[in-house]
Amino acid sequence: MTDIDSPRGPAAERPFHLVSEDTAATATPPLRVDLAIIGGGMVGMSLAIACSEHGIKTALIEAEPAPALTDRGYDGRSSAIAYGSQQVLKAIGVWDLLKDQAQPILDIRVTDGGGDQRDARRPGGVSPFFVHYSHRDLAEDGTAAQSGEAPPFGYIVENRISRVALFERLKACPNVSHIAPATAMSFKLDAERAQVSLHDGRRIGAALVVAADGRQSALRGFAGIGISESDYRQSAIVCTVVHEKPHHGVAHEHFLPAGPFAMLPMTDDRDDEGHVRHRSSIVWTEDPRLVPMLLALDDDAFGAEIERRFGLTLGRVRPLGPRFSYPLKLLVAEKYLADRMVLVGDAAHGIHPIAGQGFNLGIRDVAALAEVLVDARRLGQDIGSPLVLERYARWRRFDNLLLVGVTDGLTRLFSNDLPPLRLARDLGFALFNKLKPAKRLAMRHAMGLVGDLPKLVRGKPL
Repeated sequence: MTDIDSPRGPAAERPFHLVSEDTAATATPPLRVDLAIIGGGMVGMSLAIACSEHGIKTALIEAEPAPALTDRGYDGRSSAIAYGSQQVLKAIGVWDLLKDQAQPILDIRVTDGGGDQRDARRPGGVSPFFVHYSHRDLAEDGTAAQSGEAPPFGYIVENRISRVALFERLKACPNVSHIAPATAMSFKLDAERAQVSLHDGRRIGAALVVAADGRQSALRGFAGIGISESDYRQSAIVCTVVHEKPHHGVAHEHFLPAGPFAMLPMTDDRDDEGHVRHRSSIVWTEDPRLVPMLLALDDDAFGAEIERRFGLTLGRVRPLGPRFSYPLKLLVAEKYLADRMVLVGDAAHGIHPIAGQGFNLGIRDVAALAEVLVDARRLGQDIGSPLVLERYARWRRFDNLLLVGVTDGLTRLFSNDLPPLRLARDLGFALFNKLKPAKRLAMRHAMGLVGDLPKLVRGKPL
């Protein structure tokens, strides 16, 4: 990727430019834009691309330097990109830049485990009942790609790969000033105009400011928007693993008393000697008191702990690369709007990774907000007016709260091994497998294809 920390040529001649700290001292009068996005992660970049393509002049402000966001040590996570989210990325010109490193999810297998897991070859306590979703079943209800074949449920993509693709796409975007590294120190939000003051004294005037700065959103706090937060008392261990057998595009979710254990298929790669390596991404929910000990294990011992929980379905398993851990909490903003300000992504909602839907909620926020803003601009409306922004808030509130409720309920239902609940889950699994309409609805929901869908989710231009 081109070094975007040292752009060449006059800024006026470049459709995309990154302003570094080195140029801060020469800052001139306030930068005037339509849209100022605080937070240049995957959600913030996606929104900047979607809006700038339709004449909305945008400033994208990110605290981290661009190279750090694409470093392998920055974020070891992979994201499940649902089919609807893939349609958004395709519509804004990002998908073609990452599709070769995206692993299709063709099947999903959900099992309920518990009890004694000492025998890796036959994990004790695993229920004989399970739920199996196949993408082929989608063809029966008319969910098919243009080729006539049923599409995958989604794709697993490393976050680093997604960021590289988004940066590459940004470079070709008109109307974007990417300011990084830069920290927003203060905000002035009123009925007429918004202003952002950066740490180096630069100021940005905008019709609308978007908080895309994550769960600990400074902008959300400045605007006085409260949150409801619940600690699951769980941590997620995340890393890439290699295994002996191919995964065949199957995603596994195994429910254990400590929380869900997911094995998510990734694309194969090759080692230094050219041998093919079968890879998956694990999201291992565990008691936070055990996490430091587990992270400190050597590769063989860590792999053995994975096998105790997952079994040997994929053969021997060993970690590849760094390991990361994250505390798991539920977060919901009390509202999405303030004067000249709106929340998207994790600034508005943070959910448990049990269903792999966190990034997808953020992308649906992007699709809805971009459509609302582009429509308002075409009609000559003020994109920061309460009338315009309330349409976005109403559109997204139901979808977000529904998924918050579903993921929270599943987490609390499955993160225990009480016999009555275990029996109820087993009966529920057996019954659910026989209810094909319910299964198809669940599959379409996982793909992001249920509800009042924005144009970009449907693969249509704005």
